[in-house]
Amino acid sequence: MDNSDMKPPNRFIVFALLFLVTVSSASAQKGSGYHLVDTIQVGGEGGWDILIADAKNHRLYVSHGTHAVVIDTDTDKVVGDIPKANGIHGVAFSPKYGFTTNGRDNAVTMFDLATMKVMGIIPTGKNPDALVYDKATDRVFVFTPGSNDCTVIDATGGKAVGTIALPGKPEFAVTDEKGKIYVNLEDKSSISEIDAKSMKVLNTWSIAPGEGPSGLAIDTKTHRLFAACEGQMVAVDANTGKVVATVPTGKGTDGMEFDPDLKYVFAPNGGDGTLTVIHEDSPDKYSVVENVKTQVRARTIALDTKTHKVYLPIAQFGPAPAPTTEQPRPRPTMVPNSFAILVYGR
Repeated sequence: MDNSDMKPPNRFIVFALLFLVTVSSASAQKGSGYHLVDTIQVGGEGGWDILIADAKNHRLYVSHGTHAVVIDTDTDKVVGDIPKANGIHGVAFSPKYGFTTNGRDNAVTMFDLATMKVMGIIPTGKNPDALVYDKATDRVFVFTPGSNDCTVIDATGGKAVGTIALPGKPEFAVTDEKGKIYVNLEDKSSISEIDAKSMKVLNTWSIAPGEGPSGLAIDTKTHRLFAACEGQMVAVDANTGKVVATVPTGKGTDGMEFDPDLKYVFAPNGGDGTLTVIHEDSPDKYSVVENVKTQVRARTIALDTKTHKVYLPIAQFGPAPAPTTEQPRPRPTMVPNSFAILVYGR
């Protein structure tokens, strides 16, 4: 076809088309894309705390009352149960074994990942809470806020090999996978850096203006720590302890996760019923992408780094019982068998 006689397109039309393409592109980039994709009905009695995803083996381990619930993340079905975890707070795992913190028993339960069989009970400090596996030393670091210390366990032998005194009340912890452990000190609004091999505290840094840090995540490539504080995420240089940025979040945030592929920091806000999704624009610059609607009390989180799905435990609650002398401010009662996991994906 001969196009020599065709008239050039009207400039107004060209500019209009360019504007529409630009607007369409901006709209496509707006928002994280995260939305509710499934609800896993778990049921049972008791509260919950920390949960963790095993992306390699397609498992999700959820603390629940006196046991850990095991969920197949391919089918979103409950496939197992780890007993003997009285007052469970958290779960961690090595390549072969899993570990639960049993707050009421001052102990850790060790179990086989393949068979889910309990291998032994390991004594710890008082009220063990968060724990983390460090592959550089093949050790599990168990943080005990009741005694302000950390029990260190040989992840293969299943024996305690040391105790680390801490300068405050420990909360969540992470590893840089190269021999450094970082833990939030809730009552000191600080982060302690621990040498995993020598089992010594190297530094303790204030993270002001952050207060009452709970959840903690890490970007091992940029060496940035992300602490969940009151109403904000505080980004900290893991090499120097310097606060490099603060980003507003919702209220009642307990957990924190970081997706290294998407460069997203996730803050589950149990007080607001939202999930703040923050993008790491650069090591020292962050922007809120979206506040995804979840449910009130959805305050802890697990991330599957392969599927990029996030998991939020939740339950339904009835009215609080009448106040008594022993309990002047009683908590609302959990509706029986209402415990569930909200699954959010893109």
